[in-house]
Amino acid sequence: MLDIEQKEALARSLFLQGYNCAQSVFAAFAEEMGLEQKQALRLASALGGGMGGMRGVCGAVSGMLLVLGMLKGYDQPGNHENKKRLYAKAREMAEAFGGKFGTINCGELLSGAGIQPKAEPSDRTAAYYRERPCARYVAACARLTAEELQKSA
Repeated sequence: MLDIEQKEALARSLFLQGYNCAQSVFAAFAEEMGLEQKQALRLASALGGGMGGMRGVCGAVSGMLLVLGMLKGYDQPGNHENKKRLYAKAREMAEAFGGKFGTINCGELLSGAGIQPKAEPSDRTAAYYRERPCARYVAACARLTAEELQKSA
């Protein structure tokens, strides 16, 4: 059985090691997806900072939905029912995150924490980790993902 707290802790640990929010959530589930951790880190690497620093959808949410797609997604374009179920589940998970934090938008999450969003990645310093709320978002998305996977195990 999937250990929810363990996945949450792993995702948070990856973030605190310097990986971006999307990488941290996605790579926490590398084993379940049959990927090497290095592959998972690379696959999700461009999604940090709200997709390449554009401050769109939170990278943790993007990482969460990548895991969902990898493990519950469809690969037949004509399979409308599976597509419909997947999209509904993706919305449900994203809405759960948004309901808890007020938005799924990276720029809004940072602005709400008093941080001026910028496109360039910030150096990972002690001050960065003290002021950024992102570790909470990473942990929350890992938990939502683990809970979803546990339901269908």
